[in-house]
Amino acid sequence: MQTVVKKWFRDKEYGFLDNGTGPDIMVRKADLLNCQFLRVGVTVEFDCYVDKSKLVAKNVKLSHQKNQQNGGRNAKQNPFGVMT
Repeated sequence: MQTVVKKWFRDKEYGFLDNGTGPDIMVRKADLLNCQFLRVGVTVEFDCYVDKSKLVAKNVKLSHQKNQQNGGRNAKQNPFGVMT
């Protein structure tokens, strides 16, 4: 799946991904693959699971979409959840 980061609480090491009209999807720092934290608005790819009746994201990684915050240039990985 793919969506954008809606909220990130750096001090608590978790946040939420946008799920359109459905409930937000929780993401924890332990489930991030190629970054250390996320920033609101960044696009991510992930696997979605149900845990205790709530949606959670696992295997979360930064998406390398063209034109995302980089003017269409090849995206470079950044450990802080920001595409440069």
